[in-house]
Amino acid sequence: MELSSKKKLHALSLAEKIQVLELLDESKMSQSEVARRFQVSQPQISRICKNKEKLLADWCSGTANRERKRKRESKYSGIDEALLCWYHIARAKAWDVTGPMLLHKAKELADIMGQDFVPSIGWLVRWKRRNNVGFGARHVLAPRFPPEPPPPVPTSQAQPPLSLKDFSPEDVFGCAEVPLLYRAVPGTVGACGHIQVLLCANSRGTEKRRVLVSGLRAAPSCFFGVSSEALPASYHPDLGIPWSEWLAQFDRDMGRQGRQVALLLAARVVEGLAGLPRLHHIRLLPLSAASTTPSLPTSVVRAFKAHYRHRLLGKLAAVQSERAGTSLAEAGAGITVLDAVHMAAVAWAKVPPWLIVSSFIQEGLAPGKTPLSPDKASEMPPVPSGLSLEEFSRFVDLEGEEPVSGVCKEEMGPEDEEGGKEDAFVPLPTKADALRALGTLRRWLECHGTSPELFEKFYACEEEVERLCCL
Repeated sequence: MELSSKKKLHALSLAEKIQVLELLDESKMSQSEVARRFQVSQPQISRICKNKEKLLADWCSGTANRERKRKRESKYSGIDEALLCWYHIARAKAWDVTGPMLLHKAKELADIMGQDFVPSIGWLVRWKRRNNVGFGARHVLAPRFPPEPPPPVPTSQAQPPLSLKDFSPEDVFGCAEVPLLYRAVPGTVGACGHIQVLLCANSRGTEKRRVLVSGLRAAPSCFFGVSSEALPASYHPDLGIPWSEWLAQFDRDMGRQGRQVALLLAARVVEGLAGLPRLHHIRLLPLSAASTTPSLPTSVVRAFKAHYRHRLLGKLAAVQSERAGTSLAEAGAGITVLDAVHMAAVAWAKVPPWLIVSSFIQEGLAPGKTPLSPDKASEMPPVPSGLSLEEFSRFVDLEGEEPVSGVCKEEMGPEDEEGGKEDAFVPLPTKADALRALGTLRRWLECHGTSPELFEKFYACEEEVERLCCL
């Protein structure tokens, strides 16, 4: 009896996956119809939609192999990235890069990173395919065997490179100080509370540094008993950004990865870092004081603030539903700096990678063509109920407006800016409190027709809390 032939798997290239996303965005075709057109299964189209942001980021980068059908990650990803960074620097300096040079450099990087790795010709071929690398024509004026580029030497912020071309897009970071009225409500008199938020990301959108929040008080009572390591963002008890500590930690992190990166900063910030200790793995690139280009694209900062304000209004609406008759301003007065730290971390996580990529390119801070425009609805959160688009937009940009009497008034006096509610002592929850809270939450979810997906997240949370209670 003749055996039935096995069905052949039809995989789509990156270019074809982008065509799929365009068809779904611009037409009314269903996923099943698109699947028939490309002769693939509907689950494959569903996976493409699920990975939309990552696919768009790869497409916008200009370095991904657009004809490659499967992206297999290398076992030695650290060496992969370090060699790609060295390759971009060498090409920018017009060195004639050859296969033997790449093999030698890969082995050298592996030794520096302490990895037992011997690169082969096969590994080099796969590395080139993964990173869309081609040697191209040889440079006539270059010597036949150009010298190896010098090893990176410790640099200081006083010696910036001439151009961003000295770094690959993955190693170009931008950062910005964002002033935030963390408990402001739209159109209502109340205590706003002022904090500074430091945001930092690379131009590919693949790395976002941990959010840093700085406030006015040395030790708000809401932080009593809180473990700083458990928080999703860092808190500094001063309104100014602790640049020396932050940069030192960033430099150590890059050193552990064996990387040399560039950090875009406003000229006024760099001027204030004259006494900063030498950085070994970060080059500070000050933007001209006369330049209108921000060190982190404006659209990225605005998206962060929009997500923060959307989350804040959601939290206030929940408080109002619990306490009948509570005004928005009264609910906002109960927001603490610790609440703001959590909401800032969530808002930063929701800024999509494709927006970061396209914003860096549009500002001229990263190479690449004009990116494919994804669905604009995914760029900003939906407008909260009760507000028009114009009102929400004005609320997002609240810090940029001139102070107006009756719009936002800082509390001053014996209780200072943080207000009195945050000073009320709240005893630390016990293990019994935590277990009772889990039971209450599960019962509430059971009584409100929650989806199975949300229960899966609850089970993971429940398991972790129970584990901590047993320590």
